[in-house]
Order: sequence, then structure tokens, then C-alpha cells
Amino acid sequence: MSTTRPISPLRRRMIEDMTVRGFGEKTQSDYIRHVKNFTIFLGRSPDTAEGEDLRAFQVRQREQGVQPPTMNGAATALRFFFTTTCNRPEMARYLRLVKQPQKLPVVLTTDEVLRLLEAAPGPKYKAALGAAYGAGLRVSEVANLKVSDIDSERMVLRVEQGKGKKDRNGMLSPRLLQLLREWWCLGQPTTWLFPGRDPWLPITTRQLHRVVCATADAVGIEKRVSPHTLRHSFATHLLEQGVDIRIIQVALGHSKLDTTARYAHVASKVLRDVLSPLDQLTPLTPKKDTPK
Repeated sequence: MSTTRPISPLRRRMIEDMTVRGFGEKTQSDYIRHVKNFTIFLGRSPDTAEGEDLRAFQVRQREQGVQPPTMNGAATALRFFFTTTCNRPEMARYLRLVKQPQKLPVVLTTDEVLRLLEAAPGPKYKAALGAAYGAGLRVSEVANLKVSDIDSERMVLRVEQGKGKKDRNGMLSPRLLQLLREWWCLGQPTTWLFPGRDPWLPITTRQLHRVVCATADAVGIEKRVSPHTLRHSFATHLLEQGVDIRIIQVALGHSKLDTTARYAHVASKVLRDVLSPLDQLTPLTPKKDTPK
């Protein structure tokens, strides 16, 4: 006897709408989850909701201490549901986006990066973390690298279908190529550069996250570290070396320069090398009159 619950026509239509627009699997899952939470709050089919129901839902979220990213994710999902699936665009005006506090990314020093890489549990993870830092890759991009993505002749890493469903070329430095070759000679991966427990599947982003956190803890790094911290550090350290921010934008795969520009706020060397206008003033302390 099958225990699989049938999908409602409304949910099926929403999934079809998202599929037609090329939404990724995670985005579809998040949208469905947000609409489901709204349905539970409403107590009836979500397509019967009115504007006041959306307002009340957001008030309840705020009362329950739901964080701004989650509230905004729900608002985006519900806006899509009503505008596209239900053909009720007027409902979107009842949804409000919540202003999020702007936090600076956590960045490691070069010494901390070195300690992290040296303590990684074996050549596989050393190469994976090296790719995250050496090419500024997202953790999902590291996990989905294929052996065929390494182009040692052009010294680039091919990143297929990164964020925004975009292909791009990442940096492949000589040291990173060496780390990748050391791992390949030992592990002999065939399709996925970093296979998971099942060699036919890539390593999971969760496993990479666990390894980074455990390694950072083992070497005594007290900062809150994740695989994305290595990407932040890559961008910040390039900026501190004087690399043009537009080149860093291309390396990171950012569509907007504003996204890359935030690293200027944490690039301490850039600030140290700038001459403060205070230092260009005449001496603040008046000179003592010389006796006649």
C-alpha cells in the first residue's frame, strides 16, 4: 500500500509555474515550504486568502521572532504564488519586505587560512577547501566540480550553472592546481572531483560545512567559520593586494559591483594604507614662542 500523499492541483500548478521559470530545486522547496506555513496559519486553502490575511500573517511572524531573511523569503514566495499561480497580482501590495541589518562578513587572516588548510583531514578536503579559498568558490560550486572542469592549459576552473544558473571561469592558480593533482593522484576520482560516500554522487555541502567547522575548532580559530568564510577571505585578500575590484567581481561571479564592494569595508590593509586627511593638517599643537 503506497503511503505517498497525492499532490493537490494547486501545489502542482505552482510547481509547474516555478519549473517553467527555471527555478532551482532548493528555491522550489523553499517556496513550497513558505506557502505551506501560510496555509497552516490560515487554516484553509491559501488561494482563498484576502489582503488582511497576509497582513495578519506577517504580524504573527514578527510576534514570534521570525528573522528578517525568513520573513522576506516568505513574502517573496507568497508574492509569486498569488501573482503567478493564482493570477491575483493585487495581493502583492499587502506584503512588506523587512529591512535587514547589514553585517560585515567574517574574514580570516592569511595565517588562519594556512592553519585551516594544513589541518584539513586529508588531501581531498585540503583540495576542496583550497578551491573555496584559492578560487573564491561557493560551497555548492566546490561540491559540484567535475574532473573535466579543471583546465590546466588555460589555468581556469569551469564553474557550471553557479548561482543564477550562470556558467563562469574561476581562477586556477599553480598552488591550487598542485593541491587538486595531489588529491587526484591519490583518490583517482572519475566524474565528480570530490565524490561523496557514494562515488556516483558529489560530496554534500553539509559534509563540507561540517569539516570546515570541525577543523577551525581543532586549530583554535574562534571566529564563526563556514565554507563561505573562505570565499569572503579570498575576495578581501585580493582587494588588500590591490587587485581591481571589477576583476574580483568577475572572479566571484557577482552580477552587481555593489555586492563585491562590501569587501572594502573589511579590507583592513586598504584602510591602513590610506593617508587620513587629519595627517595632512598642519601641526595641531601650537609651537612654543622662542625666547627673544
